[in-house]
Amino acid sequence: MHDENLIQASGGTPWQQWQHCAHLARAAWTDPQQLCPPGRRLVLVAPHPDDEILMAGGLLAGFHGREDDLVLISATDGEGSHPDSSQWSERRLRHQRPLESRHALQALNLDLNRLDWRRLNLKDGGVQRDEAYLVNHLSQLLMPDDILMVTWRGDGHSDHEAVGRAGAQAAQARGAQLVEVPVWAWHWAGPDDARLPWERARRLLVDETRLARKRQAIHAHVSQLNSDEGRPPVVPSTLLDCLLQPFELVFV
Repeated sequence: MHDENLIQASGGTPWQQWQHCAHLARAAWTDPQQLCPPGRRLVLVAPHPDDEILMAGGLLAGFHGREDDLVLISATDGEGSHPDSSQWSERRLRHQRPLESRHALQALNLDLNRLDWRRLNLKDGGVQRDEAYLVNHLSQLLMPDDILMVTWRGDGHSDHEAVGRAGAQAAQARGAQLVEVPVWAWHWAGPDDARLPWERARRLLVDETRLARKRQAIHAHVSQLNSDEGRPPVVPSTLLDCLLQPFELVFV
């Protein structure tokens, strides 16, 4: 596990370097309809508000009219993103970040009245302390035909890794299909990094329409994209470049 402060302090790996990644070039392409065929339910667990967009905004942009096939779980309210900030207190973030998620999901053209969206209100930065609760919650929710999408177990942020571990355990127990998504790994890893499970990597096609919606949805998360009191944005532009390519990398 990488320290979150070190992740944010590092400059990140620019997309130009990833373009020369042989592992990425070898990852097979898959279509959203192949990964999530109509009639099969997608259960997506986002550690923080915005992770659902960073992980799979392109995939989710195709769920308009299929909201009944989607369950979105927000593990935390993201209140810990700006420690020691006078502008963004935990109390303000606890209100602001779910509101940003609401606007982002609307930008994806999803009908929130039809969407099963669960907020678990776990402690931002402390999901591992509630890992057993999360495993239990998912185990009760999942059905064997479900696709469970979580952040990758090696993603380098403690909350992302806890969600990944809990998801893997619950999916195995219930016989659901597990899909893990790297988010922060784009930032700290390099193109030849053997720690990523490249043998499981697939590139999920994101067409221009979906990509435009994903970009719009990401920009709804204003608290994460703007600098604060001289500190750089929580989500750096180098990471956004990687996550706004015409594909989403998943480990299946």
